[in-house]
Amino acid sequence: MNFALTEEQSAIFDMARDFGQEHIAPHARTWERDGTIPKDLWLKLAELGFGGLYVSEDHGGSGLSRLDATLVFEALSQSCASVSAFLSIHNMCARMIDAYGSDALKDRILPKALTMETILSYCLTEPGSGSDAAALKTKAVRDNTGYHLTGTKAFISGGGYSDAYIVMARTGDDGPKGISAILVEDGAPGLSFGGLEDKMGWRSQPTRQVQMDSCPAPAENLLGEEGMGFKYAMAGLDGGRLNIAACSIGAAQSALDQTVAYMAERKAFGKSIDQFQGLQFRLADMEIALQSARTFLRQAAWKLDQGAPDATKFCAMAKKLCTETGSEVADGCLQLHGGYGYLADYGIEKIVRDLRVHQILEGTNEIMRLITARHMIQ
Repeated sequence: MNFALTEEQSAIFDMARDFGQEHIAPHARTWERDGTIPKDLWLKLAELGFGGLYVSEDHGGSGLSRLDATLVFEALSQSCASVSAFLSIHNMCARMIDAYGSDALKDRILPKALTMETILSYCLTEPGSGSDAAALKTKAVRDNTGYHLTGTKAFISGGGYSDAYIVMARTGDDGPKGISAILVEDGAPGLSFGGLEDKMGWRSQPTRQVQMDSCPAPAENLLGEEGMGFKYAMAGLDGGRLNIAACSIGAAQSALDQTVAYMAERKAFGKSIDQFQGLQFRLADMEIALQSARTFLRQAAWKLDQGAPDATKFCAMAKKLCTETGSEVADGCLQLHGGYGYLADYGIEKIVRDLRVHQILEGTNEIMRLITARHMIQ
């Protein structure tokens, strides 16, 4: 059993980290204030192959493993978790098109998705269905021209910003087997958006409701088969949960690194505060927690890559463990900064705000516990 990253994996991590430090970190606070991310950033990331991290090489993607992808998101999150998480959403959607889309849809959408000229968003959650996702009400009615979608999606990252949306809509009876996945393209008649949500964190990501009123989509925009959309959505979330876990680890690592440096400079009672044993214990606890969570995350990613029968369980456990660990470490780092940690200039409070939502999205951590328990007793 070898826990070391390969030379190629180390290079992937370093490339993503260095890109983030040069192109993301200096601007993260400005983008947060503006409530948007400049689209030319995505073009630069796509030049590194990050627009289709696990899209197959046959269709022009990078063909990376899920473990490789977690390295990218961990590294980028050291500069900004909000930007890194948005990239994860695009990649989840691109993979769904690669895995389930028709040849015609792949040929039309994937080339520009891989260059990130086309940005993709994922639309599952609705105002009345969050954790109970299979209770969604958005409907897609089929006729001889394709589908007409009617309904509202909530908390959509990229709402009104992205170029295409993978929408989970009801084409059949109640329950998960009546749900299909359909691509809706920006500019379609009947497609509109709610106001910009005023959020605690992830403020650089534009988040809005996506509203559809008899919004047309051609038949070729159906992913896979009718009635399989919920299954596709859940499969996508296994990888999404790994990515959001990686984002928590990366951002928390950045907070811890900054805290170690701060404590070496900050003086109290005649010496730097990193010389106080009680505070050293707190640093050690955070380091142990982060290293443990990172190791578990990479095991879960390996299981997903291997198609292990318990991969879904491990993805859920990793998501819960890493997102809670990341938030706890970031909060501990803010405390060790004292009053300065509460100031925006130091960047720690932004990490605390950004990471809090990771325990809610991609399935709440309560649902992660439910998934884990059901796999234990089935």
